Amino acid sequence: MKVIKFIFDNLLALVLLIIFAIPMLIIWVITTLDTGQNGLFLHERIGKGGKPFKMYKFRTLKGTYDNPITTEQTHQFSKSGKFLMKYKLDELPQLFNILNGTMSFVGPRPDVAGYADQLEGDDRIILSVKPGITGPAQIKYRDEASLLARAENPIELNDQVLWPDKVEINKDYIKNWSLKKDFQILWKTLF
Repeated sequence: MKVIKFIFDNLLALVLLIIFAIPMLIIWVITTLDTGQNGLFLHERIGKGGKPFKMYKFRTLKGTYDNPITTEQTHQFSKSGKFLMKYKLDELPQLFNILNGTMSFVGPRPDVAGYADQLEGDDRIILSVKPGITGPAQIKYRDEASLLARAENPIELNDQVLWPDKVEINKDYIKNWSLKKDFQILWKTLF
């Protein structure tokens, strides 16, 4: 079954890259003009085995940032950034991550250093699979940016509520993985 997941990921990523090549080029030009920086950027995340990797994204903020938990409060979204994030179009470049073997369509969302790489005990099962563009925790917390923006202390909310819950959701996903479940998660993500 894991071989089927690998083949599915790579074939779908290739097909989607062909379909979205022109729109992605247009988005790259728009985000470059809108932010005054290269519209495509690499963000370091923690992947399978706890190894750091570079995740591709379209730039949605003006300037640079270190901590994605507090971005909405400390940095200004570009004009195109809000639209891209609302429709998750900023994630399209992650198709390249699937093709280079660092990500999958479905799996635990890759996190920044200081979270996934600090997992201990049976929580480290999360690092036994490739991170995903989407996953069950991503669906539950699809409005995470809004939750964090409204929070009095976004880091505390993330560290004490959201992160522990996402760890449990992702552990359950891995322990009970099936191809059917992946297709259901993809369906829920899209619709």
